[in-house]
Amino acid sequence: MIVKDVMTRNPVYVSPETTLTEAKALMTKKAINKLPVIDKNDRLAGIITKNDLAKAGPSDATTLDMYEIGYLLSKLTVEKVMTKKVVTVSENEIVEEAARIMVDNQIGCLPVMKDDILIGIVTESDLFHLFTNMFGARHKGVRVTISSADKPGRLAKIAEKIAALNGNIVSVVTDELKEPGVRRLTIKATDITLEAMQSVLSDCGVSVEDIRVV
Repeated sequence: MIVKDVMTRNPVYVSPETTLTEAKALMTKKAINKLPVIDKNDRLAGIITKNDLAKAGPSDATTLDMYEIGYLLSKLTVEKVMTKKVVTVSENEIVEEAARIMVDNQIGCLPVMKDDILIGIVTESDLFHLFTNMFGARHKGVRVTISSADKPGRLAKIAEKIAALNGNIVSVVTDELKEPGVRRLTIKATDITLEAMQSVLSDCGVSVEDIRVV
């Protein structure tokens, strides 16, 4: 799966001259937390988040009243507080690389560019939706987490036995463990009972960390 499959297309954006009051109102209206900033040449100039708006506001210790605060924010523009060095990604990047970039840079979104033009944005929320689908969270079934030797054919053997019982695997997710040569697998299957799944895993000789009907 690549970025263009999960990104939000034609994202809402603002100009550098947009005031903080306007940006905050737009975020509230659209129920979003991040706004790309596009200049008059249709180039990405920066990005502003709700966190940036909060930091730009006066501290709790200010002696200004709410009207004075509102006036100041209405005069302050996005350009003054936005992040100018924006990390971006192309629409053809794989989603796991986009996720890695976000984690490594401690950021919550990536503008998606094509030929220097903003065509979308991928956010933490987009990745959470993908995560939900990858684990088959909307399917009722038996979910099991196992650890097994990282050898060819182990997963195929389990899948074959589940299929022989007319079970249908809707999700398989794997990750590495600290122990060399061992991999954790999380499998979710429908149309199979808990007892039948336990029998399959016992026959395959794997270590079961967790098994439940969800």
